[in-house]
Amino acid sequence: MALALLRLFSFLVLLPILAAAQTVGNVTVGASLSAVENSSWISPSGDFAFGFNQLNNKDLFLLAIWYNKIPEKTIVWYANGERPAPRGSRLLLTADRGFVLTSPQGEQLWNTETINGVVRSGVLDDTGNLMLRGSNSILWESFKNPADTMLPSQKLDKGVALSSRQSDSNFTEGRFRMVLQSDGNLVLTTINLPSDHFNEPYYKSDTAGDFNSSSPGFQVVFNESGYLFVLRENEERFLLTTTITGSAKNFYYRATLNFDGIFSLYSHPKASTGNSRWTTVWSNPDNICTASLVTASSGVCGFNSICSLNAERRPNCGCPRGYTLVDPNDQYGSCKPNFTQSCEEEPAPVEDLYDFEVLTNVDWPLADYALLEPFTEEKCRESCLHDCMCAVAIFRLGDRCWKKKLPLSNGRVDPSLDGAKALLKVRKGDPPPLGPYFPNQEMKKKNQESLILALLVILGSSVIFNCIFVAAICLGFYFIYQKKLKTLPQFEGVVGTNLRSFTYKELVYATNEFKEELGRGAFGIVYKGALDMSSSSPVAVKRLNTMVHDTEKEFKTEVNVIGQTHHKNLVRLLGFCDDGDNRLLVYEYLSNGTLASFLFGDSRPSWSQRTQIAFGIARGLLYLHEECSTQIIHCDIKPQNILLDEHYNAKISDFGLAKLLLLNQSHTNTAIRGTKGYVAPEWFRNLPITVKIDVYSFGVVLLELTCCRRSVDRNCDLEERAILTDWAYDCYREGILDALVENDTDALNDRGKVERFVQVAIWCIQEDPSLRPTMRKATQMLEGVVEVPIPPCPYTTTVKFSL
Repeated sequence: MALALLRLFSFLVLLPILAAAQTVGNVTVGASLSAVENSSWISPSGDFAFGFNQLNNKDLFLLAIWYNKIPEKTIVWYANGERPAPRGSRLLLTADRGFVLTSPQGEQLWNTETINGVVRSGVLDDTGNLMLRGSNSILWESFKNPADTMLPSQKLDKGVALSSRQSDSNFTEGRFRMVLQSDGNLVLTTINLPSDHFNEPYYKSDTAGDFNSSSPGFQVVFNESGYLFVLRENEERFLLTTTITGSAKNFYYRATLNFDGIFSLYSHPKASTGNSRWTTVWSNPDNICTASLVTASSGVCGFNSICSLNAERRPNCGCPRGYTLVDPNDQYGSCKPNFTQSCEEEPAPVEDLYDFEVLTNVDWPLADYALLEPFTEEKCRESCLHDCMCAVAIFRLGDRCWKKKLPLSNGRVDPSLDGAKALLKVRKGDPPPLGPYFPNQEMKKKNQESLILALLVILGSSVIFNCIFVAAICLGFYFIYQKKLKTLPQFEGVVGTNLRSFTYKELVYATNEFKEELGRGAFGIVYKGALDMSSSSPVAVKRLNTMVHDTEKEFKTEVNVIGQTHHKNLVRLLGFCDDGDNRLLVYEYLSNGTLASFLFGDSRPSWSQRTQIAFGIARGLLYLHEECSTQIIHCDIKPQNILLDEHYNAKISDFGLAKLLLLNQSHTNTAIRGTKGYVAPEWFRNLPITVKIDVYSFGVVLLELTCCRRSVDRNCDLEERAILTDWAYDCYREGILDALVENDTDALNDRGKVERFVQVAIWCIQEDPSLRPTMRKATQMLEGVVEVPIPPCPYTTTVKFSL
């Protein structure tokens, strides 16, 4: 009897917990949920859950709807972003007010407003729509009150907006909106918080009615198949997306207005594995940095900030040298100067106080107050230097100088400026950039002064105390030194590289638990992180896959190789982690992503940018082959392994496949490495592998840079153009190089350089490795230092020239 009572008591105690996550059809009036872990109601199919999602602060919860069957529980709707619910808060379904969320103290945090009628039940259906039903109608639904996401089968009427969140993890209302306006136009725009003032849109669908009897937009529709379109009043469709990943039976879809203003359509396989992730199917705009131009706000980023695109063509915001973030926790916010700029008399000549930071292809439109022309660059500098109003001068078009004053708005990197220079006036002594912004020099100086003063007081108080104090300091440094010695990895070559040794916990924290993926390859995944040093410095953390054969060898190779290389066209290794089975590499973060994303995107990069990138890659390879202490064969040169910094300088990355040559070696034998389309023929012929395999890959990349297309294009309409190396040689042989750079006006106006680049590329892709030039020779030919001989057919010749 006692045992039976105990079992009954246990069941009654566990009943609320068991009911916390359950499949439901209808939720009856009076039902409730508590803000604790795993507290949710689940849709009949199990695809969606509605309930409390735990935030980073473990005692705060977001009332939300999320995808429930995939490992990454992606939130698609949320209610209380402005007021997260403390642990123990309660959600109750009432007849008169619908859902009501109250804190443990009884304070109302949120409720479903505008309920006209008596609520009979609530339901979360299999489309992800949360509804409150009356006797004969739907009284309220989440689809009509969206957050930042649309789901298939959802429709937005005029005036109903998607609102971005403030950041990935902060669900407070952000600055971006997507709304179908009263005129029928779908727009993406920023608003000036805390008001609702709409700025000029950075995207519009042009679906407003006009005098040509065009029917205006009526609804934004996300249909069950995964297509997004604006439905006109005459039932015509204006498609926003023309391609989807696959059938909605096999994929989940969502369309989200991201916190950085990019509106994206994502897909995720329903048959999910641990490695499955959301994939971007479509996004808009292609370049938000240049698409947005507003007159009464800061733009995409805050005032005095600079917007640039990363590898995924998403915006990064950062402060230039001499400026720091107003709010260190808001990387996308405004920047303030570290010095006071005024028109009062300075204590020293301006030449002794100010310098210029030169930024290429950077501009802050609409901040001009003076245009000087014709003007030289030197005169432009001089004029800004002696003008107390001038914060930056833009010199472009050969003889024009625009002077701008604070605050600077709409800051962006704009490749179309074609080499224009932003001459940013900064105080002398400001350090170079450490990341997206710079440490506050004023505060740093004050802290240093305070520390020095405190030390002087202590040291001056007593001779005996001074001796004790000095001895303590020495002892402390000794223990710190011993500790550092213990943390250094015990393998050859690393100690001399001045790399920082990180613990695994440090890198888990730096990457926010490996949240933001930048890319992945055979040996591991690269995540974005931030090191909390003197400022939050962005880094790229490569987490090596411990299941891959030879990972330890790979790890040691990269640390030894990259740690000893120092060249402006090579990615810099900052540190490493060798903690048990966890092996990670910490690289500098390059804001403009891979050459592949830059080169094969929707817009064609300028010819001048492509030529400079080609020179950078050539110089980087020349250094690896001939100028660093140990000759290095990269083995996998391709656009995905070329990264671009904020000024679009090329940097070679991923030395994980590098094969080291000792000084007395001329070749090595190894298993086939590299990527299809860039692999030299000798890989397949069991021939010795030399630096000439990198020369071959460089030749392919050089052709891609020249033609702005991939080396292998399976979707090409003409079969003879599918393989770029074959087609390029055919065009060169037949004297029709214009076909390679079709519609590229800048390149067509520079035919001499185009021909030189193609000739050098053909020499580099010769089947016979002995015919290929060295990287030194290739670089000299590219730069026009030496003449380029007429190249033979790369496949059937025995002609050689002096290398």
